Amino acid sequence: MGLFTRRSQNVNVQDGAIVATLEVDPALAALTGDYVIDPAHSSIGFTVRHAMVTNVRGAFTEHEGTLHLDGADPARSTASIDVKIASVDTGIADRDGHLRSGDFFDAETFPLMTFRSTEARQLGGDTYRITGELTIKDVTRPLSIDLEFNGSATDPYGNERVGFEGSTEILRSDWGLTWNAALEAGGVMVSDKVKLTFDISAIKQA
Repeated sequence: MGLFTRRSQNVNVQDGAIVATLEVDPALAALTGDYVIDPAHSSIGFTVRHAMVTNVRGAFTEHEGTLHLDGADPARSTASIDVKIASVDTGIADRDGHLRSGDFFDAETFPLMTFRSTEARQLGGDTYRITGELTIKDVTRPLSIDLEFNGSATDPYGNERVGFEGSTEILRSDWGLTWNAALEAGGVMVSDKVKLTFDISAIKQA
């Protein structure tokens, strides 16, 4: 059953006709509210093919964001995320420096990557698609992210949490990230396709 679709059915009679209505599960309605992403327990990562033969994985270690969840109407849910480009971390200092440079992100001129949602809908079960606008280096293009709801819980400190995980794929050239180098045997050093991954833990605000 989906996060926002576990509902009970009531049958009413209106003007002699039988009409079925759905009521939202109170437990799901209780999740409605504003949330702040907990960066200490969340991650925004990426995977890109290197030299045509292997994958390089990395993450942006500094980010912040907010969610609004609507337990009665998921279409009214929203998400906003700001990512600090200079926090890129692939485990290799020289490579991270290259990614921050003008060849790639130009982090000094464009310090943030942002996502602002414009639409939310259920795909089935606990899977949802968030569509919005991703901005990198002042280039804004539409992006859809498929997310799975992992559940809700109250942590030992009394915080009400929800969790989501998901991924999407982009072509980095769509955002002006076009640097590359040709390989002697054919192909290129860095693939155009990049997989983005999201593991989100968010805390409900009072």
